[in-house]
Amino acid sequence: MSELSKTTDAGREILDLPAREILTAFRNRNLSPVEYMTALIARVEASEPKVKALYLFRPEEALEEARAAEARYAKGAPAGCLDGMPVTIKELIATKGDPVPVGTAATELVPAPADAPTAARLREEGAILYAKTTCPDYGMLTSGLSSFHPLSRNPWDLTQNPGGSSAGAAAAAAAGYGPLHIGTDIGGSIRLPAGWTGLFGLKPSLGRVPIDPYYTGRVAGPMTPTVDDSALLMDVITRPDWRDATSLPYEKLNWDAPAADVRGLKIGLMLDAGCGNETAPEILDAVSQAADLFASHGAEVVPIAPVLTREMLDGLDYAWRARFWGIMNDLSEAQRAKILPYIHDWAEAGAHVSPQDVATGFDQTFAMRRSTSEAFQKVDVILSPVNPNVSYPADWASPTNDPARPFEHICFTVPWNMGEQPACSINCGFTQSGMPIGLQIIAPRFQDQMVFSLARAYENWRGPITNWPRIDA
Repeated sequence: MSELSKTTDAGREILDLPAREILTAFRNRNLSPVEYMTALIARVEASEPKVKALYLFRPEEALEEARAAEARYAKGAPAGCLDGMPVTIKELIATKGDPVPVGTAATELVPAPADAPTAARLREEGAILYAKTTCPDYGMLTSGLSSFHPLSRNPWDLTQNPGGSSAGAAAAAAAGYGPLHIGTDIGGSIRLPAGWTGLFGLKPSLGRVPIDPYYTGRVAGPMTPTVDDSALLMDVITRPDWRDATSLPYEKLNWDAPAADVRGLKIGLMLDAGCGNETAPEILDAVSQAADLFASHGAEVVPIAPVLTREMLDGLDYAWRARFWGIMNDLSEAQRAKILPYIHDWAEAGAHVSPQDVATGFDQTFAMRRSTSEAFQKVDVILSPVNPNVSYPADWASPTNDPARPFEHICFTVPWNMGEQPACSINCGFTQSGMPIGLQIIAPRFQDQMVFSLARAYENWRGPITNWPRIDA
């Protein structure tokens, strides 16, 4: 390990560069992939005992891949646009030869036969998948709590939760484990932790990023310190893969499109989620101030009603409980005993839901789809909070910590999964306690590029985040 990366500010400085600057330095041979990876390993080894973001961290293999990338750059023949660049992916995205525990101790650790689409696209472009990131049991918590992984914590305040289910990805990105990370999202699992950790996190239109296994509302997407870091990833992970039968026809979008000119744009401001936890005043103030910025640059901002109802949220809860209890019923009694009690108790209630209630509950996904589509008949784009809660303890399973009320915190995020619209979280300020606040930007279906352009505009007005937490400092 080099002296540069071990102790000096210079070693930390290269780790906090944007992804494009790092790759340009690799190509120009001003920075070696080995030097960068060595510095990254030093940061991870110093931080990970407290943050606990990673699974299958393999420093020696990563260094070997970095040496191979260095040799390719020396010959002027990089393997792809991400050659030598460290990336993490959420553990439930399969990587060939590695088990996929999906966050629970109940899973038998069987090696995956192949890379899932996202992992395959990254490797094709030379990315170094140096680690996977933690998630809770079955990816069904907004928390870093898991029966399989160590407890992941929020780097902004290690007593607090990073959110989830892309908990490790959020914690890793906020702690500075490189700029490029991939999560998944079926009800807010990218945007919620991105909001609580200050990141840009994108839930793309359903099918924009091929995913396997696929399910209603489930997507993969980037979680990064800046919008531009995510744009770099989207150019790669959106490439086609036959295994996702829900994927959109491939379209090469201009993810590098400039910041949007918002003059004349009609923006709906949704400050009421319709149900669930009451939104903290600090969050409402920060989101309202963000909307004022859009208005000051020429947009028309109008208040709009919520798209979610109690009936929709409860219906989804019934359907998901029953689905997961069915999965757990296939396990042995010994395996079921290993599941996180919160998740077990939540799913077990699905055993008592009637088939009619399950079917009616699942139909609420279509009610959400109609409601979200209807919202865009009156406005061009929608702004809202991401999270209603400021923060919550690291060892809680959710902001309510109550399996009888599991989804009270996802009311701003889950409708857009079922409606299939692209939506992002971008930091719009901090609470008095120093915790990040997320602004959600939502566009009509397939208008992913609009989300990026609007996020770039807001990021430019807001300015860079300069106080990222560094546990290794």
